[in-house]
Amino acid sequence: MEYKADHVPMNTRTYPYQGLKEDEQSTVITVVPNVPPVRDHLLWSIFNFFYLNFCCLGFVALVFSVKSRDRKVVGDAEGARHYASTARALNIAATVLSILVLVILIVMLFVGLSMMDRIIKQEKQQLVHSFGDGN
Repeated sequence: MEYKADHVPMNTRTYPYQGLKEDEQSTVITVVPNVPPVRDHLLWSIFNFFYLNFCCLGFVALVFSVKSRDRKVVGDAEGARHYASTARALNIAATVLSILVLVILIVMLFVGLSMMDRIIKQEKQQLVHSFGDGN
């Protein structure tokens, strides 16, 4: 039995589903898994990268935040959660260490200024004692 292309019957009928009739209603229920959203800490990482980048921890945190966002876009919630957890830990370390260094520098500045003031006063007293009042 041979079939030729010109003898193939065309299907002129429409698809059996014609849509809803006027008196019928449709309800759409979207079921999503009960997965909490993953926070990627991207803004915190950007802030740490520009302002509190202690030993490049802010940059590394930014890399892990971007990886977390990429995993979230792909749909890998577990991978996104893992990268976000690492980014969070790095952001905490960068913030704490940077603030600690900043506080130490401020304390050292005030101690240095205080010592300079004391040295200047001692030198002034020695000059006055050695040469008198100068009157």
